[in-house]
Amino acid sequence: MTGPLVVATGNAHKVSEILGILATRADAPLAAVAIPGVGAVIDRADRVEASAAAVPVPSAPIDVEETGATLEANALIKARAVAAATGLLTIADDSGLEVDALGGAPGVCSARYAGEHATDADNVTRLLAELVEVPAERRTARFAAVLVARAPDGTETVVRGEVEGRIIGAPSGAGGFGYDPVFVPAEGDGRTFAEMSAEEKHAISHRGRAVRALADRLAREG
Repeated sequence: MTGPLVVATGNAHKVSEILGILATRADAPLAAVAIPGVGAVIDRADRVEASAAAVPVPSAPIDVEETGATLEANALIKARAVAAATGLLTIADDSGLEVDALGGAPGVCSARYAGEHATDADNVTRLLAELVEVPAERRTARFAAVLVARAPDGTETVVRGEVEGRIIGAPSGAGGFGYDPVFVPAEGDGRTFAEMSAEEKHAISHRGRAVRALADRLAREG
């Protein structure tokens, strides 16, 4: 994967995670440059200034409405809109937490589970309130992430990553973001994602798996 690409998200945590995961698959350091209203441009560190200057940054923020009923649909909406605005290879992500006892909720509504302008803490508080009567053995859940890469020629590559786990009764840990403080991955050692280092989390997380799969696909496809 060479040349600049756009990460189509306004979530700085996602930019940081994607950057960190991609850096482990690259043969040179990567860096990110913020593009107002778009997200960030990622490129090799020694070319990042030139890449940022060459990006046709929209004069106003891109208004993307995530109206899809699935993670894939929303990722496609974002990738197509930002790719059209910048003319660059664009990566868009949509991810969610699926709790079995809640019928798969919050799912596609994970980021706004407690309301349109909810904070991470608000969402976690609502989730725990809805699970208060659910015993530990029934608190199974998974994180899922769908990544879409949209090329300037319109070619699209879609990948999905998942990690199984369970929801604990109270937040634990200061790292990560979103529902990380209450999610314990089944493949871990009993700690939540928020208690792990970034490297430990990326090794087994839904986003880590999806980003690595996407990097492999893009490398094979040239």
